[in-house]
Amino acid sequence: MFYETAKNDHGLPHNPLKAIVAPRPIGWISSLDKDGRANLAPYSFFNCLCDRPPIVMFSSSGYKDSVANIDATGEFVCNMASWDLKDEMNLSSATVPHETSEFELSGLETAPSRLIKAPRVARAATALECRHLETIHLKGLDGQETDSYMVLGQVVGVHIDDHVIVDGRVDVTRYKPLARLGYMDYAVVSEVFQMVRPKT
Repeated sequence: MFYETAKNDHGLPHNPLKAIVAPRPIGWISSLDKDGRANLAPYSFFNCLCDRPPIVMFSSSGYKDSVANIDATGEFVCNMASWDLKDEMNLSSATVPHETSEFELSGLETAPSRLIKAPRVARAATALECRHLETIHLKGLDGQETDSYMVLGQVVGVHIDDHVIVDGRVDVTRYKPLARLGYMDYAVVSEVFQMVRPKT
C-alpha cells in the first residue's frame, strides 16, 4: 500500500505512522516550575542525538508544562521508564492541573540530582541530568508553525543503578526499558544480540 500524508488516505482505522517508526524509547521527563513545583511526564518522541557532547531531545505535542518549565528554569532530567515502573509511568501521563504533582499522583518518590535542581525518579534504574540548549517550535513544509515543540538538552550527569551494570556494561535486560509503539502498544527490551561492523 501507499498513501500521501497530506491526504491521510491510508484507509486504515488508525494512523500507522507511529507504528512504523517504532519502537521509540520513552523519556520520562522531570522538571521544576519557576516556583519549585515538580512535574513528571513521559514522552515517546525522545532520543539521544549525539555523544560528543551528549545531547538528547524530546518533542511535545502542545506547549505543555514540561516545555514551559524547562524554558523557565533551564534544566530537566530524562528518567528511563522501565517494565517495573510501567504503571507509574502511565499514571504520570494523565492530564492534570499544573499545580498537581505527577510524582504524588503516581506514588513515586523523588531523589535529588547532583548538578541541577530538578529531581529524578528515585526508582529509575538510569537518569540523565540535562541543561537546556534550546526549544524549537517545529514548522511544516508550508512554513506554518505546528503545535509541537522540540526540546534539546545537554547531558551533564548520568545516574546508573549498580544492579544493571554487568561486567562493566549497562545490561538493559536487567531493567527492561519501555518502548512506545503505535496505537496503545508498548514493548520492553528483554533480550539483545550483537553484530560486528564490517571492516572497510
